[in-house]
Amino acid sequence: MNLLLHQILSGLATGGIYASVALALVMIYQATQLVNFAQGEMAMFATYIAWSLIQAGIPYWAAFFLTVVIAFVGGVVIERVIIRPVENAPILAVVIVFIGLLVIFNSLAGWIYSYTIKPFPSPFPERPLFGNSYVSSQELGAIGVTLVMLVLLFIFFRFTRLGLAMRAAAQNAESSRLVGVRVGWMLALGWGLASAIGAVAGMMVAPIVFLDPNMMMGILLYAFAGALLGGIDSPGGAVLGGLIVGVLENVVGAYIGTELKLTVALVVIIGVLMVRPAGLFGKVHVIRV
Repeated sequence: MNLLLHQILSGLATGGIYASVALALVMIYQATQLVNFAQGEMAMFATYIAWSLIQAGIPYWAAFFLTVVIAFVGGVVIERVIIRPVENAPILAVVIVFIGLLVIFNSLAGWIYSYTIKPFPSPFPERPLFGNSYVSSQELGAIGVTLVMLVLLFIFFRFTRLGLAMRAAAQNAESSRLVGVRVGWMLALGWGLASAIGAVAGMMVAPIVFLDPNMMMGILLYAFAGALLGGIDSPGGAVLGGLIVGVLENVVGAYIGTELKLTVALVVIIGVLMVRPAGLFGKVHVIRV
């Protein structure tokens, strides 16, 4: 029983990371109807920026918030400079752009920082918090940071004019333009927020998996599974799906074998596509022909 409880709590910690990346994927999907395959590599590169700032002597939390700002600006620039010119191009062309960004960020990180695995500092104490023996302080801290970020995003999108405008632009661009919403800039801000969310996820998971240019590839797969499970067009569903995948991955790894952990994500993706392609909370689109 103690082992199961430990795996569930630990799974919630890693699932929170998957949920963050899944939410970023959903935000881009709502704006472009495409999956940003470079989301993980953008988060990885932002984490390297945080590592560089910390190595330069900047305190962890100052480097953390500065990295979030840098990632946000970088996401806006990518949308305006790279994505905007191809937004009306064929779908295959946009997918190739996303894959190109993935390769560019991965290669650039390897060229600048090398492919040597580096330790990433944790802002949380080594001893378990509150005297618990089930989750480490890093895992518990990651859960806390993720929850705070999700609550802030909920408040932003639900109760602020800018957040409501961004939601409207993502859901119905033409109607939003008719009421004066600057759709282009709303989509750019959405890219910036997705990039910032990914940066937070990268910095939270780096102390656990260590820092290297390929650290987010498996995490992106789990996040994609979570987004599909919850609904690729449902932000709340994607968060819940990421948490479910995290718990499922840990339980399978503990009771069946770690060799099957990555297989769990693939089974979830295939199963959802076969049974309910819209996901648990996604909208089913019916087209009359």
